[in-house]
Amino acid sequence: MMAGRVRRLIERYFPRFLEVPPLTIGRIAAAVAIAVVVDGVQLVLGPIGWSLADEILDVAAMIAISRLLGFHPLLLPTFLIELFPVADVLPTWTGCVALVVALRWRAQRRQTAT
Repeated sequence: MMAGRVRRLIERYFPRFLEVPPLTIGRIAAAVAIAVVVDGVQLVLGPIGWSLADEILDVAAMIAISRLLGFHPLLLPTFLIELFPVADVLPTWTGCVALVVALRWRAQRRQTAT
């Protein structure tokens, strides 16, 4: 019930945020590049990454990837997992982008086949 209310608020105030742009090779490559760079920087930051820099990178990655691929609910848990210090060393953004691209690609193929 709460999720429905949040979705309605987003649809009302941020309608462009929920639009799903068509996948292109350029959009996919840019999203993967952003994810790999953010995961790499967070890996290099290591223990010092507990500062505000990690959170700023996570917010920027979520916004940029959402603009490129369209918002997907999988981006939220990825953002929240990144708040835990140990999870920063895992390539969570890269994995999430790969999964979102696969799901969007399948949905786009089904849509064009119909």
